[in-house]
Amino acid sequence: MSGTVSSSNLYWAVQRRRNRGLGGLYVVVAVFLLLYAWLFPGILSLGGFSKFTQNWFPLALVTMAQALLMLNGGITLAVGPMVSLGAVIAATTMGGPAGSVGGILLVALAGLAIGSLIGVIVAYLRLPAIIVTLAGSFIVTGVALLILPRPGGFVPSWFSEFLAGDGPTAFILLLIVLIAWKLFLATPTGLGIYAAGDNPVGAYRSGVPVERVKVIAFAISGLLAVLAGLFVAAQTGSGDPVIGNPFTLNSIAGAVLGGVGFLGGKGTMRGAICGSLLLSVMINVMFFLGFPPVAQYVAQGLIIVGAVAIPELSARWRKK
Repeated sequence: MSGTVSSSNLYWAVQRRRNRGLGGLYVVVAVFLLLYAWLFPGILSLGGFSKFTQNWFPLALVTMAQALLMLNGGITLAVGPMVSLGAVIAATTMGGPAGSVGGILLVALAGLAIGSLIGVIVAYLRLPAIIVTLAGSFIVTGVALLILPRPGGFVPSWFSEFLAGDGPTAFILLLIVLIAWKLFLATPTGLGIYAAGDNPVGAYRSGVPVERVKVIAFAISGLLAVLAGLFVAAQTGSGDPVIGNPFTLNSIAGAVLGGVGFLGGKGTMRGAICGSLLLSVMINVMFFLGFPPVAQYVAQGLIIVGAVAIPELSARWRKK
């Protein structure tokens, strides 16, 4: 009985740690959403909501891709180039012999293969993820430029209409991705991502295959990033070899805003999603208030510093 109580207490302690600070995040997101709705009442219509979620969806996917690795104690600087790669593969294959289904499969396979390769190098060669993914970002960018040196290509109009039309397809897809993440988190591998990120030595001694879990995390992260690129290609109707560059820093900003820690094992995916939503809404609000584009970059930098510093300073204050 005492063992059961102890396990239950441990479970809720872990849950409290993961959810710490999310209440405040939800409040801030709600305030910015209300402000955005006041500045742009059209968001309350089905068409306005659909367009907003379409613009937010790629950022939500890359934030999940980044948060997945941060929860596992890593980070990726290749997420932006992976978005570009997904876009150019889609734009150069969906109108060719491979067809739409073949193009989508090629995009997914590229994300899984590149993510897995980076994960193997990081996990088994024990090289720093930030260095490997930095090098990987240059290589992936080069491959994207080789495939499509300049913006162009073709995405079928029906595919663009399906993903980026007037319906809330993007929102439905995001719900599906979140449900899939919830189901994955209930598996031993999903639980191992948190365990290996929080305490890799302890996880290994408990039987968690730390290296394999890390490879799987990188593979899924790569898949999410190229799927974001596929969606961007559907939005624009073409491919662009550098269109994903801004997503790298934005994915980090969204994850950090959502309370995901850099050292692993801290944070939740729903927090990361809310962080990406807050970042997206903030950018739109600043646009409607007339802020110049350069101010958005300054604000994002200050937000990242504040999101990291405030919890750290609060923890130090509580210890005193």
